[in-house]
Amino acid sequence: MKELIAQYCKELRLGKSIVENYQKIQAETNEEFLVKLLKLEIENRRVSRKNRYLKQANFEVMKTFKGYSFENVQIPKSITLEELQEGRFLEKKENLILYGPVGTGKTHMATAIGIAACNREKKVRFYRTATLVNELVEAKSNGTLKRFLKTLRKTDLLICDEWGYIPLDREGAQLLFQVIAERYERNSVIITTNLEFSKWNGIFYDEKLTSAIIDRLIHHCHLLVFTGKSYRLEHSSIKT
Repeated sequence: MKELIAQYCKELRLGKSIVENYQKIQAETNEEFLVKLLKLEIENRRVSRKNRYLKQANFEVMKTFKGYSFENVQIPKSITLEELQEGRFLEKKENLILYGPVGTGKTHMATAIGIAACNREKKVRFYRTATLVNELVEAKSNGTLKRFLKTLRKTDLLICDEWGYIPLDREGAQLLFQVIAERYERNSVIITTNLEFSKWNGIFYDEKLTSAIIDRLIHHCHLLVFTGKSYRLEHSSIKT
């Protein structure tokens, strides 16, 4: 009987958890048994979906808000700490710009927000900005740009880490602008950067393009300012 149930589950594309756990379900009626069985399948699919979203996000390191210190983070009045941690700004299609020196926790926070979003069954993509631009350029050269842009459009949250660390050429800047423009008022973006807005022209080398990008990013945006010393330097094994 168990083999037959496994076969039917496979044909119906139901999870293995039904086969493994249906005998453990305690119920007084057939209806109660069916409800508990369906609930088990729903929960299993949710877990599978969350795990798939976490994998697709491509986080470099898995970091959460557990133990995270907000002591040196200036959070604007436009968003609460709870809204930030739970990623509620995604529902409003708002952006975050995390600005401050290297090593002050910007990437950690962006990752933690992204992981929380995945756990709420949101689609997330994490990129170092230079890597994203390289993939855009490569996709354009091999004829897959349209498909790549479609994939990015489907994400609820796009995280661009280390924005401005490496200057872009004209083609890369234009492609990055296209990504940002297509997300405007549709989906959210998180940017981590150590460059103030006045220096962004040094990334794109085009004042009009720079102004257009900034305009779209900050219209519905929360700016978080990170201060303090670099965590990595303070905890380095090399002592001066």
